[in-house]
Amino acid sequence: MELKVNDCTVFAATGGKPFDASLPVIVFVHGAAADHTVWKLQTRYFAWHGHSVLAIDMPGHGRSDGPCLPTIDALADWVIAVVDAAGLKTVSLVGHSAGSLVTLDAAARYPDRIDHLALLGCAFPMRVNDVLLDSSKANDGLANHLTNSWGYGRAAQRGRHTIPGLWIMKGSLRLLESADDGVLYNDMNACHIYNGGDTAAQNIACPTLSIMGERDMMTPLKLTRKTASQIKDVCEVVIPGAGHFMQDEAPDATLNALRDFLPVPG
Repeated sequence: MELKVNDCTVFAATGGKPFDASLPVIVFVHGAAADHTVWKLQTRYFAWHGHSVLAIDMPGHGRSDGPCLPTIDALADWVIAVVDAAGLKTVSLVGHSAGSLVTLDAAARYPDRIDHLALLGCAFPMRVNDVLLDSSKANDGLANHLTNSWGYGRAAQRGRHTIPGLWIMKGSLRLLESADDGVLYNDMNACHIYNGGDTAAQNIACPTLSIMGERDMMTPLKLTRKTASQIKDVCEVVIPGAGHFMQDEAPDATLNALRDFLPVPG
């Protein structure tokens, strides 16, 4: 599905079913240098179980046009502009990593537009390692390998794909490598410089789910729990053994947590 926002085309995957704005809508927001494909299982499940879904590609990512937006605040405003372009009054938001900061900020500043909020790997501050930030700025391939290796738990690094013979991390690396030069740095830097997390968390008015990876090296469990503790109405789910890319290495556990949290259509 394509939408127009600020004269740029925005691509949104709809989970294999035509989008129906009359149904409860869930908007999925990916992380750094990713795209809608990271939500394959989750979007298809909800689209075929009474919801409409929009798994959006952020500007300059995947199949969406336009330059990348350099700040979390600007991306949060853009998400609401996408909701407007789709003709929607309220939605549920699901965000991962950088996308979790975007959805956190959007839910805090547009409380009348967000019914439910699910955060995956959300921690504040989300400071980025200097080596990773510098290598991404230089468009050095090292940045992709660091992001990939730090993004998964130990079990996933040894295999653990639900389909025998396939390796989760190779697909993730290919996705990072497919991004244009500068995209990974843009997204990492947006997380690094974002200073509104505490205020945003304290201003969340809707029911919130925080999904955390037990072995997350990018947003460690101690920090994700600290961030979640500032949200008034929050439910926490820790996925055993999972790293930062939890919806990839633990797709069923991630889906189960989302399914238990998001409202069942009447």
